[in-house]
Amino acid sequence: MEEILISGLVTIVTASCPLIFAGVGEVVTERSGVLNLGVEGMMAMGAVGGFAVAHISGSADLGLLASIVCGMLLSLLFGFFTQYLLINQVVSGLSLTIFGLGLSALIGRDFVGFSGLGFPSLFPDFLRDIPVLGRVLFDYNYVVYLSLLSPFLVSWFLFKTRAGIVVRATGDNAEAAHSLGIRVVKVRMLSIMFGGGMAGLGGGYLSVIYTPLWVENMVAGRGWVALALVVFAAWRPILVLWGALLFGGIAIIQLNVQAFGLGIQAQYMTMFPYLATVLVLVVMSKRSIFQKSPRSLGRLFFAD
Repeated sequence: MEEILISGLVTIVTASCPLIFAGVGEVVTERSGVLNLGVEGMMAMGAVGGFAVAHISGSADLGLLASIVCGMLLSLLFGFFTQYLLINQVVSGLSLTIFGLGLSALIGRDFVGFSGLGFPSLFPDFLRDIPVLGRVLFDYNYVVYLSLLSPFLVSWFLFKTRAGIVVRATGDNAEAAHSLGIRVVKVRMLSIMFGGGMAGLGGGYLSVIYTPLWVENMVAGRGWVALALVVFAAWRPILVLWGALLFGGIAIIQLNVQAFGLGIQAQYMTMFPYLATVLVLVVMSKRSIFQKSPRSLGRLFFAD
């Protein structure tokens, strides 16, 4: 039983990483007043770009860097449409997801069937061999620790720095921020790029580290879950961390239920984490959480 609990905790943490990266990045994007529904597509491009570069170069670190770049490049396309051509953000985001999924499938068809490089743990064996706490605390690579740290760093940025205040001011009232001399479009473009890079890193984590291979649609709806986590967290990065761990825990529960052979069809159990996410959002909406959203979220900004 102890081994099952330890393995479950470790798996929950590792399964939560892509959601944390994508969710925290989307928090910054939405705090600037931009609703980017293209997270799924950016994660898919990060996954295929990261795996392709890692496979060709033989370096997993270069693969992760490439995944960030791929996510940023796709987010720039979204930013150009919404901030310069002033196209509806919802339409642009959905189009970005469809485009990213299709392009990733096209690029990735030459990499199907190849295995990844593997990624070493950050700490030495003697720390990981400590009874109970060794695996729970030290059996991860540096990307996992970065994901756990990122919500705290982004929270400090948003609420403790001048630049973070500028981002939040842009999201709360773009016109007022513009009247104070803030370059709204520039702030939003940088926020969009950050969100794209984090989503790409989440996708790269999936293909380079978590399941080191490439298969089409391997993101499997995690981008949509990350969007839901932003609402669940009331646009606060640290709460995204707990929401991602909760979703990871639910995902592990459904896998264990299947392993125990309870006779429930696998398709129903696969639906369970996403159904739970929807139910949580319904409950949170009853508590008027949507009143806490940035007031300019999803609104186009027309400069004078």
